[in-house]
Amino acid sequence: MSDILTETLVGGSALMFAAAVGFFGIGIYQNYFSQFVAEVQDESAGGMSGMGSVAIRKLGAMNRRLMWPGYESKMRRKLIKAGEPQAFKPEDIMALQEVSAVIGLLMGLILVNFVGENLAWSLLFALFGMYYPLIWVNDQVKKRHLLISRALPYSLDLLTLSVEAGLDFTGALAKVVEKGKSGPLREELQIVLKQLKMGKTREECLKSMIARVDLPALTTFVTALIQADKMGTSLGKVLRIQSTQLRIDRTQRAEKLAGEAPVKMLFPLIACIFPTVFMVLFGPIVFQFMFGDISASA
Repeated sequence: MSDILTETLVGGSALMFAAAVGFFGIGIYQNYFSQFVAEVQDESAGGMSGMGSVAIRKLGAMNRRLMWPGYESKMRRKLIKAGEPQAFKPEDIMALQEVSAVIGLLMGLILVNFVGENLAWSLLFALFGMYYPLIWVNDQVKKRHLLISRALPYSLDLLTLSVEAGLDFTGALAKVVEKGKSGPLREELQIVLKQLKMGKTREECLKSMIARVDLPALTTFVTALIQADKMGTSLGKVLRIQSTQLRIDRTQRAEKLAGEAPVKMLFPLIACIFPTVFMVLFGPIVFQFMFGDISASA
């Protein structure tokens, strides 16, 4: 009788435990997993890319408590200069650093296991993985600055022609946004145009663009516009001078890059091309000198 009672109690306990685990799983699914799946479906990328973006944002939300103010402000400025790629926030970049560090550590451990080196190499891989998102953000800033630098002369010429044709600054800026090439500069000018229509002064809008972009060429141009606005100088004349100066700077930059090209080509020539040429020219001579005339000896 006691054995039957024990088995009944054990079976009942097992059923209760299984029911508790089942209800716990259902609760987890309804409260967390279903929301995660819905966010992945709403993500524009979808698939594994969308799942990765949602996972990074979830981990980033957990990192909000761990961030210190200096890191947050510095990373926020960099993300703004980079154009906020993929709508990342500072906590998302920290999450990317954590994930990259773990991936780097795993790759380092795998490499150490195959090669048989010291475990310190895996820590170097982890450090590289931790800093790789920061390198990626800096690279995004450089790419955006390059696109703005290339689009600036055309947009400035169009702005100058519009002002000289009789339009005011707001109308000329609207014409540049309408006819200009798509890219980060056009997006920044769109923001300036929206701020002007909202009632902000021209100086405030232009200074906010300087803070967002932080590009020396654009800063010089915008500063000249602000000074002209304060002193009452003709806007068309200032724009013409800035357009000419920007074109001269672009020509000088192209000449500088052309002058650096031979120096940059020196290493590939010495390391790759010259050894091949020497092997083709002097290889038969060295072979004949070392082994003699094979046909004569035969």
